[in-house]
Amino acid sequence: MNFADFHFAEPRWLWLAAVAPVLLALLHRHAATARRAQLARMASPHFIEQLTASHSPARRRLKNILLLAVFALAGLALARPQWGSVEAGNAWLGEDVVFVLDCSLSMTTSDVLPSRMQRAKFAMLDFVRRQSHGRVGLVAFAGSAFIQCPLTFDADAFEETLLSLDEKTIPIPGTDIGRALNEAYRAMDKGSRRKMVVLVTDGEDLETVKVGDNLYIGSGIVSAKNLATNGVVVFTVGVGTPAGKEIQTVNAAGQPELLRDDKGKIVHSQLDEKTLRKIAEVTGGSYSPLGTLGDGLTQVRSAIHALDSASGLRQSAKNGVDRFHWFIAVMLALLVAESLIGTRRKNIPGPA
Repeated sequence: MNFADFHFAEPRWLWLAAVAPVLLALLHRHAATARRAQLARMASPHFIEQLTASHSPARRRLKNILLLAVFALAGLALARPQWGSVEAGNAWLGEDVVFVLDCSLSMTTSDVLPSRMQRAKFAMLDFVRRQSHGRVGLVAFAGSAFIQCPLTFDADAFEETLLSLDEKTIPIPGTDIGRALNEAYRAMDKGSRRKMVVLVTDGEDLETVKVGDNLYIGSGIVSAKNLATNGVVVFTVGVGTPAGKEIQTVNAAGQPELLRDDKGKIVHSQLDEKTLRKIAEVTGGSYSPLGTLGDGLTQVRSAIHALDSASGLRQSAKNGVDRFHWFIAVMLALLVAESLIGTRRKNIPGPA
């Protein structure tokens, strides 16, 4: 057996292996003293010697020693002793990822079924369930943006929050991608080696910023450039189709109707891939269409892995091999042995 790289994975439990046997030994000593005192009050020393003639102090000491060893082994097992190693080839060390989900009314469009938002949520759930490393956070946005789930390792909490989102989550109408990206940056751990954002939207950025004489660009592109200077990488995922579709709403009478603008013209929502490509490009990320089956996030996962490989963050790793089961096996054997050992002598000496 190879004992190379011997160490304890949970060394904080070693105190149990050291302290518990000492406390148990003191308890045994106190119990023995108490027994002798009780016997002394009951009978004379000669009569006590006759009463305890069959008792074996050596056997009792052996039982006590075995119990001390059991407690020591329990502490060692809880400390998870490890030696030897196994290769975890090409392991992804894990990244914090903040998802930014568009909850504007255009995401209810059904050019992908059952709707843009539902298809995006299904794909995000699949991503999180397949990603076993790193923390995930969630920002929802429309005309404004709010952190819905801070960065967490609790995938169940993330999923519960995600499933509760709908087009009514953000009461301010519109689509402000720039505000959403800034809110995602607020949700990040500024000390992370890399900051990942996955923007899931149809790309219709309704907010613009003036950058020159009569020159306006989307707020998302401006914010993305600022985030890039702080080490943020944005992966954009386009939800919907370039052909698009009308947005259906429910009127005050509860009847479905098509959304119209201020001039009474039916609003036709289309996927804006150009804006999403530009946002990803300025931050060193990549753009992927979500697709009708929601496989766009699979491409994002591959892109994140490739980025890790290029920077040396995705590498082979060695994991220690747990050996605590050996200690547990010996502990159980000692418990069985202790229970089988009696405290009576086989040959009782006769009276003098």
